[in-house]
Amino acid sequence: MKAGAAEALSAGEHQGAERALDVERVREDFPILKQKVHGKPLVYLDNAATSQKPVTVIEAEERFYREYNSNIHRGVHQLSERATKAYEDARVKIQHFLNAGEAREIVFVRGTTEAINLVAAAYGRKNVQAGDEILITAMEHHSNIVPWQILCEEKGARLRVAPVNDRGEMIFEEFEKLLNSRTRLVSVTHVSNVLGTINPVREIVEAAHRMNVPVLVDGAQAAPHLKVDVRELDCDLYAMSSHKIFGPTGIGVLYGKARLLEAMPPYQGGGDMISSVSFEKTIYNVIPYKFEAGTPNIAATIGLGAAIDYINQLGLDNVAAYEHELLEYATEALSGIPGVRMVGTARQKASVISFVLDGIHAHDVGTVLDQEGIDSKCRPPRGPRWPSIIRRRRSTGWWRASKR
Repeated sequence: MKAGAAEALSAGEHQGAERALDVERVREDFPILKQKVHGKPLVYLDNAATSQKPVTVIEAEERFYREYNSNIHRGVHQLSERATKAYEDARVKIQHFLNAGEAREIVFVRGTTEAINLVAAAYGRKNVQAGDEILITAMEHHSNIVPWQILCEEKGARLRVAPVNDRGEMIFEEFEKLLNSRTRLVSVTHVSNVLGTINPVREIVEAAHRMNVPVLVDGAQAAPHLKVDVRELDCDLYAMSSHKIFGPTGIGVLYGKARLLEAMPPYQGGGDMISSVSFEKTIYNVIPYKFEAGTPNIAATIGLGAAIDYINQLGLDNVAAYEHELLEYATEALSGIPGVRMVGTARQKASVISFVLDGIHAHDVGTVLDQEGIDSKCRPPRGPRWPSIIRRRRSTGWWRASKR
């Protein structure tokens, strides 16, 4: 870890969030933030789309290619053994980060999208039949809608959607009403990428388990902001992406309870997911390798491990406290601007703010902000819940100092 990040941690128990996490020092760990945009210091507020990368992550990937680039699980030579160890060390880091019971419950995938598609293909095609139902919520990302639509169309099943109130909160009573003997899987977001709503995942899991229904959680937006304990949540499956937690793109994680993963058929066929192959019969490898066909993104996996190290040393509690301070500051500041309407005011919320500015298109707002060196998300919403809103999204990260 770079010295600046380590020094950014405060030992004082009574200091405020801004002093507990010295954001200006932490910013020094991110090379991209040293540049200017249109002559202004870069303020990056598009973290819900992807996060920037600390130098330790960049160097970890570079070191792999410079010093021990090799394939994994296939060679007995030194480079292969070093690469394999670094790859598997990253798996253990993710296990501890999510508090999974075993390292074999961590499957490496390309990202949250592939993790959800893996479950739809491997679990869904085995367990979902005509007339069955998949239950999601109205605040889901497309990655947690489209795979289930494809599965339901293929199987003759039905996709059910739990409604959301005007604050952006799932209506729990309506969710419970939709759970029934035909429900084969519940798939819900932990934190909404648009609204910032933090769903009551533990209560959702308890309700589903009373009906013997497994639960998949889309944790892409939760992992950067909240401490995730999959055993405490008791979810059956949990998906997350590296690039949202300061790691490289093209790598992510599917956590699954071992007994469930063992019962699922492979997602893809190829090298490393097999134990033995003949023209008559193939014996599949044990979990998690059964789901990791072919040469994986080794460098990015090692970079993900470095990102986990970085977050752990900063302290996710420090990160969460500072982000909450930013959320309150930004909410108050935006609420005082005439014509601004906030979208998503859930009582339990992470640091994502969506808003509309009356009479001004989001692209125009985005252009003006860009001229001031501020990067944020602007687009019409592509989900079905708020079809008429042209929105602006600001997703704060902990390097965003409130005085800027």
